Amino acid sequence: MEGEDQSMVDAPNVFDESHVTPVAPAVEQVGGDISEKNGMDIDKEAIEVSVRTSDAVKLMERRGMLPTGCCYDDRMKLHANADFGPSPHHPEDPRRIEEIMKMFKKAGLIFTGPDSELLDVLKDSPTKYMWRIAARPATKQEICTVHTPAHYDWVHDLTEMPTRELRLLSNSLDQGRASLYVGGMSYEAALLAAGGCVETCKNVAAGHVKNAFAVIRPPGHHAEYDTAMGFCLFNNVPIGAKVCQNEYPDTCRKILILDWDVHHGNGVQNMFYEDPNILYISLHVYDKGTFYPGRPDNPMIPDGNFDKVGTGLGQGKNVNIAWPTQGMGDGEYFAAFQKIVMPIAREFDPDMVIISAGFDAADGDELGGCFVTPPCYAHMTHMLMSLANGKVAVCLEGGYNLKAISNSALAVARTLMGDPPPKMKIPSISKDAASLLANVQAAQAPFWECMRPGVIDVRDFGEEKSRLHDVIRGYQRQVLSEKYSMLPLFIQRGVLYKSFENQVLVTPGLRTKKRVLFIIHDPPELRAMPDIVTNTVDAHNGFIVDGVMPYIDWAHKNGFGIMDANIPHYVTHPQDFDAYTPQLDEMTLQRQIQDLVCFLWDNYLQLYDMEDLFIIGVGNAYVGVKVLLTNRDCKNRMTGVINFVTGSLRPIKSETDPDLSTWYKQNSLVYVTNDHACWSDTNLAKKVLKKRFGGVQRSSEVGLRRMMAAHAKDVFKFIGDRLTTEPSGNTTEEEK
Repeated sequence: MEGEDQSMVDAPNVFDESHVTPVAPAVEQVGGDISEKNGMDIDKEAIEVSVRTSDAVKLMERRGMLPTGCCYDDRMKLHANADFGPSPHHPEDPRRIEEIMKMFKKAGLIFTGPDSELLDVLKDSPTKYMWRIAARPATKQEICTVHTPAHYDWVHDLTEMPTRELRLLSNSLDQGRASLYVGGMSYEAALLAAGGCVETCKNVAAGHVKNAFAVIRPPGHHAEYDTAMGFCLFNNVPIGAKVCQNEYPDTCRKILILDWDVHHGNGVQNMFYEDPNILYISLHVYDKGTFYPGRPDNPMIPDGNFDKVGTGLGQGKNVNIAWPTQGMGDGEYFAAFQKIVMPIAREFDPDMVIISAGFDAADGDELGGCFVTPPCYAHMTHMLMSLANGKVAVCLEGGYNLKAISNSALAVARTLMGDPPPKMKIPSISKDAASLLANVQAAQAPFWECMRPGVIDVRDFGEEKSRLHDVIRGYQRQVLSEKYSMLPLFIQRGVLYKSFENQVLVTPGLRTKKRVLFIIHDPPELRAMPDIVTNTVDAHNGFIVDGVMPYIDWAHKNGFGIMDANIPHYVTHPQDFDAYTPQLDEMTLQRQIQDLVCFLWDNYLQLYDMEDLFIIGVGNAYVGVKVLLTNRDCKNRMTGVINFVTGSLRPIKSETDPDLSTWYKQNSLVYVTNDHACWSDTNLAKKVLKKRFGGVQRSSEVGLRRMMAAHAKDVFKFIGDRLTTEPSGNTTEEEK
């Protein structure tokens, strides 16, 4: 089917969406069976008004007073689920686009007055309203710039299917990764969505409007070149991008497609994976490949993970900011824009920006499960408007909460029209998101100069390299050996030995000591001040802060045998090549520590003829105290427990030992950092005082080192009061 292109200058540009272009011919629908005039007769007065309007438009273009465009057509609501079933509602609701337009009208962005007032509006306040961009059906030639003819024919043939077959097809497609419904008018609506996107992009590229918003459906970014999926039939944005490249080769060669839909735009990625002139950046939930669209059935097809960067000439032109979980909000999206999106976009220097604007990451969208607010969408839009001389086309993708999608779209539209983004407080970013952004930076560093500061290539170092945490532990071993003659404890289990070589140090004659201090702790803290110009760190500007050493010194002076277990946040492997490696996740760390402490108990501590055993847990490693008490019957051999906590508070209880929680409460000191989340909520604060959490005390300090220094005397007194044997004679009163 062929649709006639309608120039922006031939249209009265500020009409309500129920109006039609008076001077434009009626839009001929698919198959020739429907002609649309959108309920308006063309009369002489309307023609006269439009002629004067066209002259005014040309004058404004010359004066550079260009407004924001808006593309909408009610007929796109005709795409509906043929399989009504007992519960006909579907997230991709036809009302989505209608609610957005209602919001635009309510906010005064759409002109709803009589046509006779248009000329005055254009003269007096030409940028007060959004200009109407007429939607038209896309041509087969346009659609086949990114899709196969066979796929076009498959969508076209939906018009010929009986209702019963459409319902059966919808039922079968709405399963698994396909996640799609179809109806008798889906083809027509899909053509209008693609054509509306094309016209929106063309009007921006040609300079008829400064920017534009296409309120279109069905969405497109999941549709592959040869198949429909994920509520999408034709992939609207790639079609618009390719048409603009073909029709404006000199002024629209490089295009940035920024996709902030909560789902990865697999179709867009795969269509441009080798294209050097399309930069595709997607911010989406990945969650180890379990979040839709997930991993393709064909393992040779790239998924949405951060390490998928493009191939061939397209290397570096595919940027996946693949959030590890749902729950991301303004802080994470701001950080992504500041650290990744905008630096790469500025270096790419596009001729036009197309936003695949799904609003399912918006606060209130249950399907997306994220918390991006309308002000954040406004700020992201504003940042993108600084590119490509402001040539930005926004094309609707997903978003399934009608209130959230309307408010978010309104914030974007107001920003496009020139309103400054609202003032807002930017929340802190989660650790998981920060780790992800570091991984994205490292993955993109080979292709973008802006991603290279601070990123290193470990392979360049050859064999002569060591990770700093191994060097620090080697230094600690040397110091402890020189001061207290401490030696590494050999661990006779292959995996554990490789993981904890040099990590467990003991004083000589430990088995003969009557008093033993077992310390399980995180590695020392690192502090460094990089050069603000080169971002490098000289050795003399780096510092190691170790809060454990004073406790070892005190224990040695008081005649204790000492077992010191340093728990690394990551175990070095010979094949490691990543410059940045995140800490172990909580469950992996717990399993690793459990294997170690149970081995140490079974093969050493429980065999010793000691009278007093104290355990100190520091930082994340304090989970070792929990797993030892809950996996071994050892509480009767322990005299006391001291913990310093900055992370998760861990309850200690046992189904086989009902007295364990009571014992733990009576025989422990648990210092919790002053800024811990548990203190911010009255109910949580009461809960952590229950016996299963131990003798919890709120520290006046923040951070492990400060807590350990501030409470050292209290800890030494706690230990001294519980000793069954007298301290050695060289202990001063202060040290007690």
